[in-house]
Amino acid sequence: MQKFLLDERYLSPDTRNFYREVLTRLGQSKIPFLVGGAFAFGCYTHVVRDTKDLDVFVYPQDAENILDELKRAGFQTEFTDRLWIAKAFHGECVVDVIFGSGNGIGNVDEEWFIYSCKGDLLDIEARLIPPEEMIWSKAFVMSRDRYDGADVAHLLLTFAERLDWKRLDRRFDEHWRVLYNHLLIFGYIYPSERARIPAWIMQEMAQRLREETGAPPPAEKVCRGTFLSMVDYDIDVEQWGYHDPRPVKPTFRNPGRPGDTGDQ
Repeated sequence: MQKFLLDERYLSPDTRNFYREVLTRLGQSKIPFLVGGAFAFGCYTHVVRDTKDLDVFVYPQDAENILDELKRAGFQTEFTDRLWIAKAFHGECVVDVIFGSGNGIGNVDEEWFIYSCKGDLLDIEARLIPPEEMIWSKAFVMSRDRYDGADVAHLLLTFAERLDWKRLDRRFDEHWRVLYNHLLIFGYIYPSERARIPAWIMQEMAQRLREETGAPPPAEKVCRGTFLSMVDYDIDVEQWGYHDPRPVKPTFRNPGRPGDTGDQ
């Protein structure tokens, strides 16, 4: 199995020390966790961002245990939103402990761990969130002040031939239009690479679009924009009479971070 390495030359000494301390501590805890955010994205795409934020993904039932472990390491901790995220602080360093999605469409489940990848940072091994789940997380980040479409495009550029497309399609489920949007934009961004996206997935989604276009629209006024941004569609659901389809509303509103989180 391939191991993904992070190019450490672009990380400051403080950032390297931060990653080393947290990953070592969590590795010793034996609590299952995955690394996402800038670390995983850099390992996968070689787009490296010097950040003191570390995104750690855990099963929902393990979030409390991870926080306790970080508290014993001297971090201040908080359960920021019991829907999806907790945080640990140490000076300027932040660990985001993520166990769900801010838009309420899913939690970290077994497939995240089954299909995770090996990563290496400062000679410390860690499991990275799967590319499919990283694409799924980032695909929903379409806020006025943050759009992760470029990250999705770079992940597709890196992994197009290696993705489990059926699993990715299943992960999006009823939100397939969001994935289709990114696949169409990929062909615009990289005309010479568009054939790397399997023809069958493009044809399947085009067929879904034809069938949906030919069917009557829903009678109920629904605004799914709340799945894409926590703030930009408030007026639609609060003043214009559109239904908010999110099953649960977040209490922590971090603009631009509905599905994934951090710099993932």
